[in-house]
Amino acid sequence: MIDYRDIIADLIFSENLGLSRDEVRDIIEIPTEERMGDFAFPCFKLAKELRKAPQMIAADIAAKISDCDAFEKVEQVNAYVNVFVNRSHIAENVIEEINDQGSTYGQTDIGAGRNIVVDFSSPNIAKPFHIGHIRSTVIGNSICKLYKALGYNVIGVNHLGDYGTQFGKMIVAYRKWGSEEDLVKEPIKTLLSYYTKFHEEAEKDPALDDEAREAFVRLEAGEEEEVKLWEKFREYSLEEFNKVYKMLGITFESYAGESFYSDKIPAVIEELKSKGLIKESQGAQIVDLEEYDLGAAMIMKSDGSSLYATRDIATAIYRKNTYDFVKNIYVVASQQNLHFKQWKMVLKLMGYEWEKDCIHVPFGLISLEDGEILSTRKGKVIFLEDVLNNAVKKTKDIMLEKNPNIPEIDNIAHDVGIGAVVFQELSNNRIKDYVFNWDKVLNFDGETGPYVQYTHARASSVLRNASPEELNETKTGICDYSYLTGETAFSLIKLLYRVPEVIIDASDKYEPSVLTRHLVDIAQSFNKFYHDEHILVDNRDEKIAKLSLVMATKTVIANCLAFLGINAPERM
Repeated sequence: MIDYRDIIADLIFSENLGLSRDEVRDIIEIPTEERMGDFAFPCFKLAKELRKAPQMIAADIAAKISDCDAFEKVEQVNAYVNVFVNRSHIAENVIEEINDQGSTYGQTDIGAGRNIVVDFSSPNIAKPFHIGHIRSTVIGNSICKLYKALGYNVIGVNHLGDYGTQFGKMIVAYRKWGSEEDLVKEPIKTLLSYYTKFHEEAEKDPALDDEAREAFVRLEAGEEEEVKLWEKFREYSLEEFNKVYKMLGITFESYAGESFYSDKIPAVIEELKSKGLIKESQGAQIVDLEEYDLGAAMIMKSDGSSLYATRDIATAIYRKNTYDFVKNIYVVASQQNLHFKQWKMVLKLMGYEWEKDCIHVPFGLISLEDGEILSTRKGKVIFLEDVLNNAVKKTKDIMLEKNPNIPEIDNIAHDVGIGAVVFQELSNNRIKDYVFNWDKVLNFDGETGPYVQYTHARASSVLRNASPEELNETKTGICDYSYLTGETAFSLIKLLYRVPEVIIDASDKYEPSVLTRHLVDIAQSFNKFYHDEHILVDNRDEKIAKLSLVMATKTVIANCLAFLGINAPERM
């Protein structure tokens, strides 16, 4: 793909203005208003170096670079050099590039096979996979796909919450009130009822908490009875979780949860002791981080059991040794900000310089409309599987109402319903808290996933109405691009052109919403092009050019939806 920033940077740099070529490129902007050009170079920074008014510098630069064939015109406006690209030139380059690359358009080799670990989803076993888990799950999945698009070797890890005192509670609850028959019938809902009951009873009888702690110590020591119960809870949980992952089309390279690292904890404790970092506090083992305003990082409880911080330190060391990552990304709620700061500081004090490559990607919380935060302890949850099934059902009902004879309606309803939920999650800035609302989640109007998917289906429909010969001709890249210089076509082409840099931007910021917003812009721009310009015209040259743009747009929408973990139906 021709990089217009590079062309502009090379031309300006050749004028020996006292800036490096990279400095020139970094200064180039995209104007907020199209009438100000497609690219702009502000000259303020050059005024001191050249001892000249920035307006005069801009006028000189504009005069010297205006002869380039890639530009339609170059003009000076105040202290800016405004560059208007040649519309036929960019149309040809963008459409031919998309035709050549197809499903790989937007991808680069920036990562060059280096390893990135993405820790996401990570529900607790023996507890519901509820709506609160969707954020880590779909944000993490999209981050994986975005980094794969940049050429990295991505290891997606489902760091299951399958260890800790909570399992002591579950073991105690199962022994006191459990039923194998109920567990087999509805494992997660049954385990949730046990967990809720434990906390209700523990408020009346605090001795239950002591029993739970003792049960976990026995589990960590490998006692056979406790281990068997724990394995049963884990197996049932994974079966339920995998139903949701299958609906979402999500897979992982590793399911190594907290329990996987239990035998690696003693080595961590010894290392901390040998480096003089451990101290005792009321029978517990801690690393004192007060001088860094991070309090105390608990490493070992007074009863000898481990904690999150201990296991996360062991986990990070294992991942570095195993994968030699350049980034170790944790997609975990903002509630855990202090936890991540603490254990990263411990890693730093241990002398691990790569701790800077361990990156916490926080996200906001979901609350219910009555103002309550989702709480497993109180049984206040909305099952994610129910949300997804409801979305698919509503989609099918809408489709049956509008077009009862549509083929493969179940497959399309699945793709659109799931896509609606996922896109809604990824369309807002990840750090924002929000209130879960059924109507909003399942709203199919406005800037939504179904709107983008419908645009893809509309483009597919246009292409189905063209002849096979015409479609083959669009793939040759030989057409008269002057038919794509109108305002609506040009606006669309510029958005398609920017997709590779948007993917890089979304990855750098760990922010899929950067891509969802751009994708909505593409859908809106295509629909404007579709309404403003007749595509299947009698003039064959014009028709082939416009069909080429339709095909390119269809390809880009499908690619971008895939980076978000969403399918692109051919019909709706």
